[in-house]
Amino acid sequence: MAKTIMITGAGSGLGKGTALGLAKEGHKVIAAVEIHPQITGLKEAAEEAGVDLEIFKMDITNPDDRERMKRYDYDVFVANAAVNEGGPIWEVPMSALRQLFEVNVFSTLETARIAAEHFVEKRQGKIVFMSSMAGTMASAYKGLYASSKHAVEAIAKSLRQEMEAFNVQVATINPGPFDTGFNDRAVEEKWEWFDSEKHHTSVENLKESEQGLDQQHDPQMMIDKMVEVIPKDHHKFRTAYPEDTAENMRKEEQDNWDIEI
Repeated sequence: MAKTIMITGAGSGLGKGTALGLAKEGHKVIAAVEIHPQITGLKEAAEEAGVDLEIFKMDITNPDDRERMKRYDYDVFVANAAVNEGGPIWEVPMSALRQLFEVNVFSTLETARIAAEHFVEKRQGKIVFMSSMAGTMASAYKGLYASSKHAVEAIAKSLRQEMEAFNVQVATINPGPFDTGFNDRAVEEKWEWFDSEKHHTSVENLKESEQGLDQQHDPQMMIDKMVEVIPKDHHKFRTAYPEDTAENMRKEEQDNWDIEI
């Protein structure tokens, strides 16, 4: 059955691919993008794909933009918009950490609350939080993003229980590493503020932590999984993909009980 699906952060990456993929499957897609130039890019991609999208500009950190959500009726809301940044969590400028949380946690929750209100009035609907493998995993120099996604996991778990009384579903999708440029930008960002003369973390350790970017998966794999899961009426609360990512998440959670300091 075709659904009406709103997705944020649809101007690039997995969000863009998923918006187009859902439309190809016959769903009505309301695609929110951060900045006006992304409207043009997404329109062109939709024309090329032979699909129709309803596109609007919503920087999720902008209260006026968030109000635009209230114009629409939809069956599923996908909170996908996010930013990423790497670096030592004890040395990164706190302004950068606060901004990351503003996008990934506070503004994401603000949009989810609007969707929750909408669905409670309808007594049905589904909220899908785009989390990450970093929602349960964390390691050196990746703590900024991981801490924000840990917060999203807690929000999703709590909201799932709170929404049950209103017949509203809540779920997470937890991608592994996919080659969309998202992770690469996070790696580059820290070199804007990191100063080897001022900071204590070794440049060698930081560069070593960047290894693995050449082993990221084809984004189409994740897009296909998201297109499959998002419209479903019933599925697992957490969808971690690919399976080796799911296994690594389970293993790290278990290992945490055995770590000694």
